[in-house]
Amino acid sequence: MSDFDLVLSGTVVLPERQIENGHVCVRDGKVALVAQGSAPAARERHDLGEALILPGAIDAQVHSLSQKGTEDFIWSTRAAAAGGVTTIVDMPYDEGNLVCSAEAVRRKADHAGAQARVDFALYGTIDPEEGPTRIAEQAQAGVAGFKFSTFGTDPKRFPRIPAPLMAACFAEVAKTGLAAGVHNENDEYVRWAMDQVKASGVTDYRAHGMSRPPLTELLAMAEIYEIGAHTGCPAHVVHCSLPRGYEIAASYRAQGYQATVECLIHYLMLDEEVDAKRLGGRSKCNPPLRPRAEVEGLWRQITEGNVTLLSTDHVSWSLDRKTDPDMLKNASGLPGLETMIPLFVKGALERGVPLTWAARLMAANPARHFRIDHVKGALTVGRDADIVVLTPEPFTVDTAKTGNSVSGWSPFDGMELPWRVAATYSRGDLVFDGSRVVAEPGRGQWIRPDRAIPFDAGRP
Repeated sequence: MSDFDLVLSGTVVLPERQIENGHVCVRDGKVALVAQGSAPAARERHDLGEALILPGAIDAQVHSLSQKGTEDFIWSTRAAAAGGVTTIVDMPYDEGNLVCSAEAVRRKADHAGAQARVDFALYGTIDPEEGPTRIAEQAQAGVAGFKFSTFGTDPKRFPRIPAPLMAACFAEVAKTGLAAGVHNENDEYVRWAMDQVKASGVTDYRAHGMSRPPLTELLAMAEIYEIGAHTGCPAHVVHCSLPRGYEIAASYRAQGYQATVECLIHYLMLDEEVDAKRLGGRSKCNPPLRPRAEVEGLWRQITEGNVTLLSTDHVSWSLDRKTDPDMLKNASGLPGLETMIPLFVKGALERGVPLTWAARLMAANPARHFRIDHVKGALTVGRDADIVVLTPEPFTVDTAKTGNSVSGWSPFDGMELPWRVAATYSRGDLVFDGSRVVAEPGRGQWIRPDRAIPFDAGRP
């Protein structure tokens, strides 16, 4: 009789090393053994040859409900399963609903739980009119982090949090042991720059980058980290498009502060000169795509260890919100759940970046950051058997053809990738078989931080 339910053999990619001729063994939905050499017997066994076996990704930044009546968790988690993402962390800025109370957290968790095909965690935030009064109750309800913004996209759904209120919020978040994630764009500077662009008459792809020059991002980052240092709160910048921003974060860490920073997959793969020009509104994101020199600088920041997390900031806007000839009139944000892992593998292999960074940036570090590493984030005995298998089968991204996206488009459509997701397992269950998502809505679970883990300032 077999000791294991499932054994996968191939090249096992861990945060610290790759195991050639390795295998991962699963029992009762948990990782039971990771080893090298001849694989043991199992009820289900797959010798995958040259395949890469990685921990399932944790996407630290997903917007499932930004456009009411379109994507929702039934679609976002479908794209996630197809892309090897086994846990999504969903943002609190839902169209028509700001997740800023314990009741709102529980309501969203119930809603997501009925639809999700893979596991999910939730961010909370505040209503500026209430201030930080509901931060503690949201932490108690089970959020994995808090999200704020230095820039106001919408006064109710995505409000600006001015510095004095940000400091009060950080002080309350610090008491929970969770991190405060912040959208990093200086409101005053962006609005001034937008006025300048409009006065200039420029409306094509160039307008967006001109409306958000580098200083808009870097000044906001300095404010965020300084407030974190003052309040003792773990300060996290949720997206940075500039190498200089990662250097700023590293300087605060060198001083002993909790200062983490997230990169988005499109900042590593797309640039302003070629891709924004080609895609127009379909390239619009905040902060914007940057010139190719900055893109290559971000890869150097990865190898220097200055990037904490890699995510998508996924949102599947319908194309009517992404195709206005006037660049500034388009919605901001891009889909990426289905392609993040293969894209990173392509970029890393082209630059000689070790694939161990994939396991670190998309699994181990996010699990620690959100304090869910008691169950998630690694091919480690006792953790959930969240696994993605990639095979060396070149393919061209065609989002409409796969049918896993409600919007049916991606800024990466037409890009050739050398490795594809051949299987995704969530808690030991096959959720994507390489051609279709086999997980049913409602199998995903709400993942909450482990309150038994003492807060440790040394956590990333």
